[in-house]
Amino acid sequence: MMSEQIKSLKYLDGERIFLRRITDTDVDYFLKAVSDPKIRRLTGTTSFFTKPQLEQAIEKWSLDDSRIDLVICLKSDFKVIGDLAIMDVDYRERKGSFRIAIADEAYMSNGYGSEALHLIIPYMFNTLNLRKININVYAYNDRAIRTYEKLGFVREGVIREDLYFDGEYHDNILMGLFKHEYIPR
Repeated sequence: MMSEQIKSLKYLDGERIFLRRITDTDVDYFLKAVSDPKIRRLTGTTSFFTKPQLEQAIEKWSLDDSRIDLVICLKSDFKVIGDLAIMDVDYRERKGSFRIAIADEAYMSNGYGSEALHLIIPYMFNTLNLRKININVYAYNDRAIRTYEKLGFVREGVIREDLYFDGEYHDNILMGLFKHEYIPR
């Protein structure tokens, strides 16, 4: 896609990044992400995917009313550096969950994930009118846990030994955030 077309897809605009809907041109980003050993570990991805499978997944996501899938792009050159998804939206109970990944190692630990969170969390509370959001994070992902806690997330539970990865079992931590608990920048 041309950069002007990408600009027109902007969903939420930040200082250094913007979030936009996934398009069929993003399949190569996802293929690279789910093939990277470090990203696979951080996200707990144990399956292997082909390009046609990812194309089908992207199509399926676009038809699911309970989720919104976005990519995280640099404003400087429109490069996709990560992705996030709002999932399991329940408008009656006013709750949902999300996941996020910065999948380009060159952009990890530089605040891009936090910036994306400061875009998506207010959107979930103020636009989608959710009262609570959840995220699951594996116990070995200390950096993510600290980031979520700085935003006000509280550990609500642990699913013990929920993920078998690399020959070991790992706990899955459920974290929750109510609107009044959110700590903006």
